[in-house]
Amino acid sequence: MGNVVRKTVLHAWHQAHGANMAVFASYDMPLWYPTGARGEHLAVLTRAGIFDTSHMAILTVRGKAARTLLQHCFSKDLDACGGPGRNPLAAGRCVYGVFLDGKGHVLDDAIVYQVTEDLYMVVVNAGMGAAVAAHLEINKQDADTIISDLTDRVGKMDIQGPASARILKKILRDPDEILPKMAYFSFRGWFGGPEAGPVLLLDGTSVMVSRTGYTGEFGFELYVDIARTASVWESVLAAGREFGLIPCGLAARDSLRAGAVLPLSHQDIGHWPFAHNPWLFALAWDETGTGFTKDFIGASALLQCKEQEYTLPFAGYDPRKINACEDSWVLDGSGVRIGSILTCTTDMAIGRVDGTIVSIATSEADGKTGDFNPKGLCCGFVKVNRPLAAGENIILTDGKRRITVEVREDIRPGRSARRAMSRML
Repeated sequence: MGNVVRKTVLHAWHQAHGANMAVFASYDMPLWYPTGARGEHLAVLTRAGIFDTSHMAILTVRGKAARTLLQHCFSKDLDACGGPGRNPLAAGRCVYGVFLDGKGHVLDDAIVYQVTEDLYMVVVNAGMGAAVAAHLEINKQDADTIISDLTDRVGKMDIQGPASARILKKILRDPDEILPKMAYFSFRGWFGGPEAGPVLLLDGTSVMVSRTGYTGEFGFELYVDIARTASVWESVLAAGREFGLIPCGLAARDSLRAGAVLPLSHQDIGHWPFAHNPWLFALAWDETGTGFTKDFIGASALLQCKEQEYTLPFAGYDPRKINACEDSWVLDGSGVRIGSILTCTTDMAIGRVDGTIVSIATSEADGKTGDFNPKGLCCGFVKVNRPLAAGENIILTDGKRRITVEVREDIRPGRSARRAMSRML
């Protein structure tokens, strides 16, 4: 089964529209369309792009003990994860975290959605549905808890970019009731039944609309019955035509997420301790930052972790990149080998003005010049054997070429994911 190449329900559409296809996580997926990866990346920053993400795996966890099971297996404290007030996760809200093993290594990262008091949806990466479902099954204590793997049974697409809400407004039956009240990491509707109340498109299709995404930019993820996926995809494209919406592939998805400092599971996080990285907000830290508000699988291993490996974001000084592979590595300023490259791509929307990174979304008041036309900067993540300060230069090499990059705390400025809905409608 491991060599079987899967196809999403939109596979024929991608081929018919000139997509360059490649296998990713056992799915034949579009890398880019005729517009090209650069144009797709920039569209998400300036207009909108739509991504086929039906390869993502979706689980449901049902029953009176569903929350207890997730509390034990998931890294975030569902009773204290909402905003500065540490509010409990509630119906209509979702949260990002990780599933760890007993060593504190990452099984997968995920978003957990609370549909009702006794029903949760868990979205994990392509090909990981069975593994995460098995992990939950092994750890459940209540036989009445039902874990369902809906892999390849749910259609999913992401609409990302500043025009996303205006596009959705054209196809939703009650947009003025649904969109204005949607906070970041909230959702409305449910594709699997009446539990969360219906959200309908103009044609009567029931959808789940989630204000989330994997680009760092304002946008939504739509979940829909697999049989309705193609028609919803076409409806979104038609509604977005006047706003410059275009289909986007995995190349733009990768460059956008890297510039937004978002990890790719099993590449930037994986079979090593989930420690010393930019994503420790995914853990259930207490107010002291030295312990956790709950016990969960992997917690004790992390608190006792002695390993000194540090995952750090970086950005270059031009678009050149070094492929992340076994034959590439990281050098310090003295030429000493200190680690490996995890991700290296190019964010085409950013450049440097007098040494400061700005993006096409940056205002002139914040440093962007009127003639700013970015060629892009390479960016991504390295794993090194000692802590490095932001602003420190390191060298990426494949043994033949060398490029100098800067350790960063953040990469692409002016990201819009958290922007108030009132500004986007």
